[in-house]
Amino acid sequence: MDFRIGAEAAKRLSEISARTGRDPSDLLEDALPYLEELAQVRGTLDARYDDLATGRVVPMDGEAFFETLRVREEGLAKDPPE
Repeated sequence: MDFRIGAEAAKRLSEISARTGRDPSDLLEDALPYLEELAQVRGTLDARYDDLATGRVVPMDGEAFFETLRVREEGLAKDPPE
């Protein structure tokens, strides 16, 4: 497969190749698992953004969330589960 990359990316790839003594195609092949993970994370973030933008998910105030956790922990400390 052939593809094009920008001049800056090509320069960075060449620099890494020279520094490590590895062929650029080997470096790219090694990077594929990271690119797959990045694509998965990006998909998750896009889906969460869509959920927020459409109102399917309502954001919670961070301070209020941590206050509920604090109250819950205090309750558990007073009456620990058996």
